[in-house]
Amino acid sequence: MSAFQRFRLIALAIILTWGWKRALLAMGCGALSVLALAPFNVFPVLFLTLPVMVWLIDGAGAGRYGGVPAAALTGYWFGLGYFVPGLYWIGKAFFVDADIFAWLTPFAVLGLPAYLSIFTAIGFALARLLWTKDATRILALAASLTIAEWLRGHVLTGFPWNAFGYALSEPLPLAQTASLIGLWGMTFLSIAIFASPASLIDRTPDRRPAWRAPAAAVALLIVMSIFGAIRLSLHPTTMVAGTKLRLMQPDLQQDAKFNYAAKAEVMKKYLALSDRASGPQSTGVRDATILIWPESAFPFFLTREADAMAQIAELLPKGTVLITGSVRAPDLPRGTPVTRAYNSIYVIDHDASVLAVYDKLHLVPFGEFLPYQDLMEKLGFEQLTRMRGGFIPGTVRHALAVPGAPSALPLICYEAIFPGEVAGRNERPGWIVNLTNDGWFGISTGPYQHLEQSRMRAIELGLPLVRSANTGISAVIDPVGRTIASLGLGTEGILDANLPAAIPPTIYARVGDVPAAMLVALAVILAVRRRVAKRHP
Repeated sequence: MSAFQRFRLIALAIILTWGWKRALLAMGCGALSVLALAPFNVFPVLFLTLPVMVWLIDGAGAGRYGGVPAAALTGYWFGLGYFVPGLYWIGKAFFVDADIFAWLTPFAVLGLPAYLSIFTAIGFALARLLWTKDATRILALAASLTIAEWLRGHVLTGFPWNAFGYALSEPLPLAQTASLIGLWGMTFLSIAIFASPASLIDRTPDRRPAWRAPAAAVALLIVMSIFGAIRLSLHPTTMVAGTKLRLMQPDLQQDAKFNYAAKAEVMKKYLALSDRASGPQSTGVRDATILIWPESAFPFFLTREADAMAQIAELLPKGTVLITGSVRAPDLPRGTPVTRAYNSIYVIDHDASVLAVYDKLHLVPFGEFLPYQDLMEKLGFEQLTRMRGGFIPGTVRHALAVPGAPSALPLICYEAIFPGEVAGRNERPGWIVNLTNDGWFGISTGPYQHLEQSRMRAIELGLPLVRSANTGISAVIDPVGRTIASLGLGTEGILDANLPAAIPPTIYARVGDVPAAMLVALAVILAVRRRVAKRHP
């Protein structure tokens, strides 16, 4: 028996799998697929897992209603296997205030994946509706799952974490295609490329292996690599003249970060660390023109604490500004109690003048607000940040004017995972500043995934990314995704670097998701035409 015959027998056995074996196989493939993401980035594993999914959808045709319910259930099990190990680190956030939130850990670790898997089920069901008996079904699956992933990124405020397109974010030359088609286009290509070996079992007129789809997939990977290598060579890292960055990573424990009693301790640490010499020739913060602190840096309202503002003024030399995260109280009459607040970014001058403010637009459900906030609070629930009434969302995303540097596009925490929110703006900034606090998730895969997704925004837009994180990973990344400097996870320290210069707007920055939508539409048209042709030869 030849190797190809064995391959076909294995595929046939998978196609005929049913019941609990089918569920376990789908979940196992989902779990194994997580290895394609950061920090592992073993994307070839998808050449094993996605063909299995194609064969399971093939086998779903033996079920009722054209196999659509069976395909949807298969997609649900695959999604559950993918999201539970991919998002397990969310459970760590519930142990920051363990006495209050620890009991919710199983609901978060299993409940969120159970919800997200609904979208994978939708993708598989839609694919089965478009299914054919030849390689066109690979395109049907790619289009259907891309639509489902787009929905996952938008429905109920959206959560596009670990979208399948991130499998092509490493190596760096492959990631450059995101400058053309964005995350959703990369998702389409990922599924189409990695699922292509499934078509090897298809029958050809001369009964030879159907090599066309896998060969096209390999050719596409080669073309993407060549394009990426050329793009990287055409855009060497250049720096903005006269702009010196200093990122402060305090590695502050969460119980201190949200404890007003720790105010003096927090400020003392920030000030000392920010002015720390980084080498024999260093003069501390005087080496920098921009000092950057992470998200929600203080356990108090910064601009309402005169002594804290005075300490910042004393720290900053003339010509240096501070970009920092902080909770911001709304403008209320003096003496009015503050019940809600904004999660904000301040730009502060050397004399403690506030030069610019940005309020976070895209808040984290259950972290910064609760759905049906008033009702949930009456029932005794509260979000992880324990802000009564929940945070107030900002009204508009706008560039921040930063003295001595180009204007900056502000993104707070997981705002950086939403590609549609930062693309296609009329006002083109010179860089992205991403302040975050991944300390909620400890030493886990979560912060690595977050960094990978933030870096994709830099590649998509052709803008450098400066990322300051409380516990890491802080980094300076150039506009094609090269990491210029970084501080590791769970490390206290400072990071000195020059600011990379932006490159001209990418195709994705100009037209957004139009190319991705065209890819999906073309695949759907081809699948529908193929089905119609088979019905009416």
